[in-house]
Amino acid sequence: MHDMLVRLYDLPDYGAHQQHLERVGVSVRRALAPEKHLVVEWVRRHFSEGWASETEVAFAREPAACYLAIENGEIIGFACHDAACRNFFGPTGVAESARGRGVGKVLLWRCLRAMAEQGYGYAIIGGVGPAEFYTASVGAVAIEGSDPGIYRGLLRRPKGGPS
Repeated sequence: MHDMLVRLYDLPDYGAHQQHLERVGVSVRRALAPEKHLVVEWVRRHFSEGWASETEVAFAREPAACYLAIENGEIIGFACHDAACRNFFGPTGVAESARGRGVGKVLLWRCLRAMAEQGYGYAIIGGVGPAEFYTASVGAVAIEGSDPGIYRGLLRRPKGGPS
């Protein structure tokens, strides 16, 4: 899975999309420190241990480099930046039941806007899965030769080993 590059100085405006989500009861906001244990556990349960670890790093930033989508008092999505490496977007994910509603796009936009406000001109999306989503949403382009990128040699739990 390759990395992608995004021009932060040329982001589309998804403010109207966020307002629509708010009208239908979904808030998207920066996570707060007292929520860390809940967010990390949600990420672990819905995605992976590795993403939970990266989310913990995002909470160590000041302010937290993690955004949440919340509906009816429950997390339905998250997005982080500056977790695996500085200037990297991710990890990010939306609950299966909430996909296709624009939640992921608004989470992406909020994180990238925060990165632009910190002074970054570009963002890297590491180890991309849905490349078409990132290209269509924010004009991301593939970085040639970036597979496996920073994740080369990543430690993995042995098969059949303790969990």
